[in-house]
Amino acid sequence: MDPRAYWVGFNLVRGIGAVRFRILLEVFGDLSTAWNATPAQLLEAGIPQYAVGQWIKIRSEVDLERVWDHLLRKNIQVLTWQNSEYPRRLREVDQCPPVIYLRGSLGLEDEAAIAVVGTRRASVYGKQIAQDLGDFLARNGITVVSGLARGVDGFAHEAVLNAGGRTIAVLGNGVDLVYPPEHRALGQRIIENGCLLSDYPPGTQPDSKNFPPRNRIISGLAAGVVVIEAGETSGALITASFAAEQGREVFAVPGNILTPTSKGTNRLIEQGARPLLNFNDLLDCLQMQKQEEKMAVRQAIPVDEMEKRLLDVLTYEPQHIDEISAVTSLPIAQVSATLAVMELKGLIRQTGSMQYFLARESGGIYKVG
Repeated sequence: MDPRAYWVGFNLVRGIGAVRFRILLEVFGDLSTAWNATPAQLLEAGIPQYAVGQWIKIRSEVDLERVWDHLLRKNIQVLTWQNSEYPRRLREVDQCPPVIYLRGSLGLEDEAAIAVVGTRRASVYGKQIAQDLGDFLARNGITVVSGLARGVDGFAHEAVLNAGGRTIAVLGNGVDLVYPPEHRALGQRIIENGCLLSDYPPGTQPDSKNFPPRNRIISGLAAGVVVIEAGETSGALITASFAAEQGREVFAVPGNILTPTSKGTNRLIEQGARPLLNFNDLLDCLQMQKQEEKMAVRQAIPVDEMEKRLLDVLTYEPQHIDEISAVTSLPIAQVSATLAVMELKGLIRQTGSMQYFLARESGGIYKVG
């Protein structure tokens, strides 16, 4: 059985989140061992009694092989902390979700992403800005992240797709469901040109309590967040708050001081958010100019013989630089210098602690000759 099935199993257990996933990995080494442990062992590891009780119930009721087969049949992908495909920006966030589910695709180009959020009750002005901004970002090769909600979110997603761009919708329910129901056709278009993404297991129904926490993923996937319109209690302000905590740039579109849906955005500006007065200023601030050209240049950069030797050794699983040096019989200083150049080219990535792995496109574009 795929090891990720055990991650899905623990993801079904209420009371086991990012912190306790790390505890399980540190104590048991892998989640297969943890899943097959005894309740006493989990308690000894530091998992609280109520969570252990939930785990006992889930383990007795759930057939992980059937769950995994169901995900495969539904074309639902599962990414965990241990997968190199796990989004780099999201991985950098404190207590990032241990498991994410998606329908559609994530690509290297989606690292150049901006979140666009706002009220469900958008004004004519808000709708126009959402559509114009979505179109602008798509034509500049920027992926737009939003929440598929009514109003600003939906207008932004649709404008991106109409311009031939990519967009990611982060859901407050399982990715096998599309909410609100009137966005089902939009959701299908997003699957074909981006993805639906959630950290809630498939089958999770929309619930008001699910939506505020998912906003941390919207901001976590993006380099910056644009709030177009928001009332004083809008969920978009929660996204802006998460963005600030995560060190993301927050932009707000100024609005009429007499309009309720502008009170939240104007307040953000008062508190230090950047007023968005020109769409080009957004790209300048985030250094995202001409993304499509950058991707083309990156893919055209030639690979020298030293890089080819390292690419023959590297895989999609992280390897320590000492191991790479030993396998290639190359001096560690030479390996380190070459890896640094390869990372700049986008050939490889590192997880920290001098562990390196292939970027996803390396196998198809760079591993030649």
